[in-house]
Amino acid sequence: MAFCKNCGAQIDDRAVVCPKCGVPQNDTPPVVDNGGFGWGLLGCCVPIAGLILFLIWKDTKPKTAKAAGIGAIVSVVLGVLYYVLIMVIGVGAALSSM
Repeated sequence: MAFCKNCGAQIDDRAVVCPKCGVPQNDTPPVVDNGGFGWGLLGCCVPIAGLILFLIWKDTKPKTAKAAGIGAIVSVVLGVLYYVLIMVIGVGAALSSM
């Protein structure tokens, strides 16, 4: 048997509400949302994972979701810039050999 957090009455272990005082008994831990650098790095290394994590966490963990989303965006932008640079170098090399 458990005891009520509010009034101390003995209640069932699975009780959601104390039958004596009506206070909810659920002890859900708070969500940790620190927006860690690691999630941004993961999003940068694996952009699809960053996008998926952003979509999953955008309501429950907004800081962490933002870190993963920014990592994914940075990765995509760097990839596009890399391909543009390679194309410019390739066209420049082709034109200079003519």
